[in-house]
Amino acid sequence: MLNCQRSLFELDESVTFLNCAYMSPQLKSVSAAGRHALEHKKKPNTIHLEDFYQPVQRVKQEFARLVNCPEPNRIALIPSVSYGIATVAKNLPISSGAEIIMPSEQFPSNYYAWERLARENDARLVTVSVPEGPNKGQRWNEAILDAINENTAAVAISHLHWAEGVRFDLEAIRTATEQVNAWLVIDGTQSVGALPFDIQAIRPDALICAAYKWLMGPYSTGVAYFGPALDNGVPIEENWINRKDSHDFRNLVNYQPEYQPLAGRYCVGEQSNFLLVPMLETALQQLNAWGVENIQAYCRQLNEPFLAELKQLGFKILPIDQRSSHLVCVGLPDGVDMEALQKELSAHKVLVSVRGQSIRIAPNVYNNEQDWAQLLAVLRSVTKMTTA
Repeated sequence: MLNCQRSLFELDESVTFLNCAYMSPQLKSVSAAGRHALEHKKKPNTIHLEDFYQPVQRVKQEFARLVNCPEPNRIALIPSVSYGIATVAKNLPISSGAEIIMPSEQFPSNYYAWERLARENDARLVTVSVPEGPNKGQRWNEAILDAINENTAAVAISHLHWAEGVRFDLEAIRTATEQVNAWLVIDGTQSVGALPFDIQAIRPDALICAAYKWLMGPYSTGVAYFGPALDNGVPIEENWINRKDSHDFRNLVNYQPEYQPLAGRYCVGEQSNFLLVPMLETALQQLNAWGVENIQAYCRQLNEPFLAELKQLGFKILPIDQRSSHLVCVGLPDGVDMEALQKELSAHKVLVSVRGQSIRIAPNVYNNEQDWAQLLAVLRSVTKMTTA
């Protein structure tokens, strides 16, 4: 079991930060890697051929280890979720009348590319929702499974709903999509790095992750897994380094029709980013050293006593088998005013996200009981205002 890792992070001790789902604080080791990289970049004579390739390959290996992918060359470096989703959308076989299924109110970066694809191909975008109430997670999973049929071209989904905190049953959804030859495209931004994800168990066609949240990397970096369905696809940009034998600088003008193998063709141009790639590598190394299963266990052990009290106060929380422990959405009790709650949170410098009539609590290994106690004190005071 992990102990609190607070000392390893650059944290503002004047605030209570329970909001990794917004953006992670930075590891001190990642800051150090960035400073070292900046010094290195100042002297271009010290940047050699291997610096274009070896750090990128190490990032691929670290991420492959994180998600139990046996083939690191199925990993691509990307700048954003929208870049990775656009890559998959460009290659998805689709025809008139086909359907793309997704949960309602999904994060926009895993929506807009599919909306355009459906509109331009006379296909249909099917958003699946369920009414509020008990066991929403279970009912939502059942509704998505019921929506999959012979017309389904793809299911575009996250592991956790970014605003609701519902955990989707990806293995069951994968089984259903395989039965109708549909693709499964997963946005792992709000889960990978804090909730175990197994490529070999889930078998997605693509897994797309921004790195600045639970992967603890710098902004404008991301990683993606592309499965066998995309082995011979077309990237959304053509760049020199993604071509076969690009390491042979002398022959770059002898234009090469073949790409790098597997996901090599899908890496963003200037993938060798000499500043950000070392920072991302350092972050992934730390996550692998901790073990994602240990991160999730730490969050669960930290949360549960406080969540039990919130339930007694009337806050609405999904059962543990329908959510995660690193991203918990808590619905307000009847009569509690969200605006009043936001004012109290701000006054006490407690940082969580607000989503509709819920707050999204997103702890990580740098949080401790004192952080939760600060949040709980604010929530208690607001409920007392309501009952006074």
